[in-house]
Amino acid sequence: MIRLNANLSMLFNEVDFLDRFAAASNAGFAGVEYLFPYDYALADIRQRLDDFGLRQVLFNLPAGDWAKGDRGIACDPARIGEFRDGIDKAIEYAQGLGCDQCNVLAGIRPPDCDEHLAHETLVANLRHAARRFREVGLRLLIEAINTRDIPGFFLNRSAQAIAIMDEVESDNLFFQYDIYHMQVMEGNLAETIHKLLPRIGHMQLADNPGRHEPGTGEINYEFLLAHIAALGYTGWIGCEYIPLATTTGGLGWIEPYRSR
Repeated sequence: MIRLNANLSMLFNEVDFLDRFAAASNAGFAGVEYLFPYDYALADIRQRLDDFGLRQVLFNLPAGDWAKGDRGIACDPARIGEFRDGIDKAIEYAQGLGCDQCNVLAGIRPPDCDEHLAHETLVANLRHAARRFREVGLRLLIEAINTRDIPGFFLNRSAQAIAIMDEVESDNLFFQYDIYHMQVMEGNLAETIHKLLPRIGHMQLADNPGRHEPGTGEINYEFLLAHIAALGYTGWIGCEYIPLATTTGGLGWIEPYRSR
């Protein structure tokens, strides 16, 4: 069975963030994710989850100053202390929101940092974070992001993600497989998901080109979602797309997968 959750950073943008929980519930979603919760009081988000019977599926560790262009800091050797401070904040929110996994954004390699040092920094930070998350019973994820949408993003292919996970050597570190990003970077979606399924902790979707809802581009989601279900994937798939028009107007594609 496919379980779809709403990414509130991209869906239901017609309303304020805290009102998107109601909108997601009304649209038939049972779970939610978003980029970051840290600008909002934990108690306020917890109340929205409880009010609408929603599951908190995922959010990211603190990733620097998003408004100023940061897209993660885990590969930046000058910000190791900041990254590690963010682990504690993420754990606080995850425990308070009943969320059992968080994602690390590797970030854009600083121009004055060579690739080897960025790699070593990322591996060391992931080892530390995976250990801390294991201590409190939570899972850690890493995500590959295409370099068209975020030029210079350090982690951008599935093979690279798996190699880093192997180097970290933690059974508490999983791959967040974003179907849209991986279609842009490498294609071969069905076979790659099949091969990597034991290492995948979460998936996300959008169509390509345009990063809109399924059915607007080249990815055969009817086939692919059936394939994922047949493989026995039991995790969530986050709807992380830019609605072509309005969120509610473009939700017809989810009818076969509604969880409510």
